[in-house]
Formats: sequence, structure tokens, C-alpha cells
Amino acid sequence: MTERYVMSIDQGTTSTRCILFDHGGRLVSVAQREHRQHFPKPGWVEHDPMEIWRNLERIAPEALAQAGATPGQVAAVGIANQRETTVLWDRLTGVPIGRAIVWQDMRTGPLVDELARAPGAAMVTERSGLPLATYFSAPRVRWMLDHTPGLRERAERGEVLFGTMESWLIWNLSGGVDGGVHVTDVTNASRTLLMDLHTLTWDDGLLDFFGVPKAMLPEIRSSTETYGTARRVFPGVRVGAALGDQQAALFGQACFSPGETKCTYGTGAFLLMNTGTTPVRSDNGLLTTVGYKIGDEPAVYALEGSIAITGALVQWLRDGLGLISTAPEIETLARTVDDNGGCYIVPAFSGLFAPHWRSEARGIIVGLTSYITKGHLARAVLEATAWQTREVVDAMNADSGLSLKELKADGGMTSDNLVMQMVADVLNVPVARPMVVETVSLGAAYAAGLAVGYWAGLEGLRRNWHRAARWVPAMEPARRAAEYDNWKRAVERTFDWIRAGEDPAAAP
Repeated sequence: MTERYVMSIDQGTTSTRCILFDHGGRLVSVAQREHRQHFPKPGWVEHDPMEIWRNLERIAPEALAQAGATPGQVAAVGIANQRETTVLWDRLTGVPIGRAIVWQDMRTGPLVDELARAPGAAMVTERSGLPLATYFSAPRVRWMLDHTPGLRERAERGEVLFGTMESWLIWNLSGGVDGGVHVTDVTNASRTLLMDLHTLTWDDGLLDFFGVPKAMLPEIRSSTETYGTARRVFPGVRVGAALGDQQAALFGQACFSPGETKCTYGTGAFLLMNTGTTPVRSDNGLLTTVGYKIGDEPAVYALEGSIAITGALVQWLRDGLGLISTAPEIETLARTVDDNGGCYIVPAFSGLFAPHWRSEARGIIVGLTSYITKGHLARAVLEATAWQTREVVDAMNADSGLSLKELKADGGMTSDNLVMQMVADVLNVPVARPMVVETVSLGAAYAAGLAVGYWAGLEGLRRNWHRAARWVPAMEPARRAAEYDNWKRAVERTFDWIRAGEDPAAAP
């Protein structure tokens, strides 16, 4: 019998990957290609959508060739994508309107400040579940409409289309100018500031507030359903899923029950907790978002906490201070001491994200004495990831009324056993790493496979999840409490520099 597979397209911030998975959720082949990062002005970050599309055209055949497979052996294709990155393109020619504006881009700061003062600004969070911020898509669409002559008129006539990266790829895969399907899924739509979190539809009030014509928007669909059949790259293969990358990781980690939580540790970290079929409003600095939606079933919601700097702090120790030559060396260096020696590092290099959302915060090292060695600094660097995770988990527990029982972790930092043990210690719950660490890609594959019956249901996917490593808490409660108090005091100090600059009397 001919082997059948599911293909995942992982369209990330720095590269695009195609990964082939078998029925056991095992990785069969992978092909990857990076795309260029464009920085035309300070704070601006752009990608070329055509470059990303051409990369997909190249790497898909490579992934199939590695497995000795043909498109006919692919049951479905699923897409996970960098969220919030904004693409506009011409419906008739298929040519993008300039480059895509990436989620990291800060050019809409003045516009966001202006909108925050406008009547109706409170409606944005109330309806979308998100704060009014440069992070999300709607201000970018408005900026492009305002700064490109004639573009608004064309958009109102339906000649210009908007989408995040999965919309752009699905449209091209399904035919482009020759009948391409213009859709997005609820997870990506929930990151635009334009979708009502309860009705899962584009909200006319939000569209009016941001000045975005409805004619340019994709149709909102579930995360798991057949959107169409590919006519390019994978001819005849059904396109069966789309999810934002962090929601895909939640799905790939089999977090299908309320309270189940995953954290992806990379340059920064993203925690998502499944909160069930009712959206939970956060009073503690988290985002309310759609976790996933399977076909006609009710949407499953999530609370999300974003941490700006985790792995990037290790890179700073390596590249900025030169205390290590390679990132893995930090674990060896940190193990030369038994504790942090009273030293704490809060990496507010560009402010603090969840749960503080304080852009004025600046990084700080506290507790320095002549006793501190580079080993203590290395340990403080790793502990910073653990304590930031604790802050977000505390906020999630408070908002959701649930209690975290285990954290499922993935991403590059999970290869560091010491930092994972630290996370388990400060959370006082076990931390587990799965056998398949490509959870973003696996989640997109799972969702696509469900859509076409390749997998029967969520319980089968849960059985596919296998643990590779597990860390259990070992820290004494009194020490955990004392060190967390020290951390919180250190975080407060990150705000003092700005306070003192604005008001000398506020200096400590």
C-alpha cells in the first residue's frame, strides 16, 4: 500500500519550511529556505511576499523528493504562519502592493497614538480582545491606505486584497488571479483588531474606526476545513488548515483541554493557555485570542502571554559581553555555581511585554558585588527566562480561574536542561518536552489531516504526543518565595530610570 503523508508549510519570520509528516506524527522530510529581512528605516521591518512565494515553489518539491513521494501521496496541506504580518496585493495582477509590513514593524506608532485618543477607542479591546497597539494588522493596513496614492479607492472597489501570510499563500496555491481563494482562518483574523471575538466575523464598527474597506478582506473560515484544491506547487492536493504559528504550536502540543498550556522558547517566548469555548478577558496584561476552530465546532479560545527576551539574552551574553563562545556553553558556565549569588538580570532591552506592557522599562542587573562571577551572571541569565515565565503563568491562573498542572515546552531553549529545570522549580509544576519539537509545523499538519479524515479525532492526536523529557520541581518553597520577591523588586527597578529622568524627585 502506498504511504500517505500530510504536508506542513511553516511560513515564519525568517524562513519558510515544508515538512512532511506520516500518520504517527513523525517527521519524514524537511526543506527550508530563508528570505531577506528589509529595514528601510529605523523601526521598519519588511518582507517581499513574492520572494516568500517563490521560496515555497522551490522547497515543496525538495521535501517531496527527500521522501521519494509525489503530490498524489499528500493527503492535505496545512499552513502555519507568522502572525500579524500584513500583505496587500492586486486582485487582477497578483502583484503585491509594496512589501509586506512585518509584525515587528513600529512605523504605525504615531497612528496608534492618534487612534487611542479618538472617540470609540475603547471599543477596540472590548470587541477584538486585543489592545490597540502597533503589534497588530489593522494599523498597518490603514497606514498603507493612507500613504499609497489611489490605493484606498481601489481597495473600496475590491481591486486590492488584504491578508496575512496564510491568505497570500492560499490564494496563490489555489490559482491566484485564475480563481484563487481569498480566505483567512479565525486565529489569524483574531490578530487583526478587526474581528469580533464572539461572532468571529469582521466587525463593521472596527472597520469604520480603522478606516479599512470591507471589500479587501478575506472570508473568515475555521482553522480546520478544506479551503480549496491546490492548482500550483501541489496540484490536486487539498489545502485543509491554517493557523497562526503560536496557535499551531498549541495544537501540535495537543493542548485540547482547558488549562493545558504550552510555551515556545526562542528569541522570546510565547505562552498560550487553552481556556475553552468562552473567551476569557484578561485583567492581568494578557491577550485574549482564538486558539483554534475545528470545522463547525465552537471555537476554542486561549490566553496568550508574550515575553520579548529569553534566548536573546543568551545571545547578548555571547555576542555583547563575550562571556561564552556558543549558546550551549551557558549551561556549563551556569553550573559552575550553586545559585545566582544574589544577582538578578531583567532583560527589558526594549521594554517589558506581558504581563507588564511597559515600553519605558530598561534592562537592569541588580545585586552586583565583588563576589559575583561570570558563572553567577550566566545563571541569572537563565533564571530570567524562568521568572518571566512565572509572571505570565501567575497572570494566566488569575485570569482563567484555572491552575496550571504541567507546562508543555518547545523551541530551541528546551535543549538546555538547566533552564528547563529552573522553569519547573519556579512554577512548581512539571515541564515536559515532546519527542517532535517541530510543534508549529506539526500543529498545522494535524489540523489539515483532521480536515480530510487522515486522522480521526483529537484523541488520536493526543495519543501521538510522546514525551522526550520531563523536569519536576525540586526547589524548596521558602527559597522559591524569597527569590520571586527579589525578582519582582528587580522588575520594579527597570522603571526607575525613566521615572528619575522625567522627575528627579522620583529617583530612589
